[in-house]
Amino acid sequence: MAVKDAFGLTLSGATEAGFAPYAQAVRELQCFIGDPVASADRAIAQDPDFVMAHVFKGYLFGLATEREASLVAKACYEAALPLAATPREQAHVAALGHLAAGRWHEASRTLEDIAIDFPLDMVALQAGHQIDFFTGNARMLRDRIGRALPSWQKDMPGYHAVLGMQAFGLEEMGDYARAERLGRTAVDIEPRDGWAQHAVAHVMEMQSRQKDGIAWMRANPEAWTKDSFLQVHNWWHLSLFHYDLGETDEVLALYDGPIYGTPSTLALNMVDASAILWRLYLGGADVGDRWAALAANWPKAGAGNYAFNDAHAMMAFVGAELEAPAKTLLEAQREAMRGNDDNAAFTRDVGHPLTLAIKAFGDGNYAETVRLIRPIRAIAQRFGGSHAQRDVIDLTLIEAALRSGDHALSRALTAERTLARPDSPLSALFSQRAAELSEN
Repeated sequence: MAVKDAFGLTLSGATEAGFAPYAQAVRELQCFIGDPVASADRAIAQDPDFVMAHVFKGYLFGLATEREASLVAKACYEAALPLAATPREQAHVAALGHLAAGRWHEASRTLEDIAIDFPLDMVALQAGHQIDFFTGNARMLRDRIGRALPSWQKDMPGYHAVLGMQAFGLEEMGDYARAERLGRTAVDIEPRDGWAQHAVAHVMEMQSRQKDGIAWMRANPEAWTKDSFLQVHNWWHLSLFHYDLGETDEVLALYDGPIYGTPSTLALNMVDASAILWRLYLGGADVGDRWAALAANWPKAGAGNYAFNDAHAMMAFVGAELEAPAKTLLEAQREAMRGNDDNAAFTRDVGHPLTLAIKAFGDGNYAETVRLIRPIRAIAQRFGGSHAQRDVIDLTLIEAALRSGDHALSRALTAERTLARPDSPLSALFSQRAAELSEN
């Protein structure tokens, strides 16, 4: 008799013994806790023909945005391909194949179709939601989950995760009040849901509610940090609130502690480390030898695999004043742009010009930084990330305009930022500097 999950979805090749660790893996991903890869491996060891266990593991590696991880995702796809599977599971296998080959948009569409037919397929929703994040698709971050939400009930396992994903999608579409309400509800249901915790932090970041954000993140850190593989990113969110308040010492304490106190070679963690150090660098803060330690790890993630990562790697190379890896990175991007996967477009449209702009900033060529960034601002979502993450592009542009002495552009950009973030102390500082520039 075929094994079915809590929602009646058939799991081909599974036994009850193999289903238990698989279900644990799914629960772990819902909260971003534990080790879902190890749980999936236990399911595969128990049931080698368990097709969705192979697919689930493949999704985890395919979403890591690293070349070596993509090879594991391909191996999972190849293992799943010949196995007996339902049409739904076959579609999952196809989606994994697209993801492993770097066809992010095809994977997204395939998972979209699965969730339309099976709105209670949590794996389809979560994998698709993460792909929407990595491709910067705010509309689908909201709508993929919004389509499924009416089929979910409060007493269903994983309901908190659906609310947390919906909250993040609403936030990325600017629907802040509803985003915060759903995110808080998700955390009330499951305090360890790191994604829901982060969705609320995003709302507060976009609304420049720094003190609210600090209070939100510091209220119960044990819940969202315990055994969480999203905790570095959430600590990064806390550091953003302190950064906007000009509390450099607090930012560096977080960096030296939970953000990068234990150096990581995971691209997702190094992105956060680069992103906060670069913000400090733009403001002229002395971060000591922190850049060198971070830059030493970036080549291990592999350049030219995901454009968003490349830009953050260049921040580290510039901060550490390393010419050789910066040159290697730019060459890898040029090679990536000749590829036939989606990263070729991510790199061509946004990643390469932005990476060049960061290099130009480090070289003191601020006018060139401005020239490179201005055309890509309106399309920056194409290379992934969130509004909060991509804000570093605007910050770099504003600082470059100020340093280049462009009075008119500085005045325009700081007025724009004040309109978008009127309660931000950083906005006020930029406006003051632009005014002083005009007076000189």
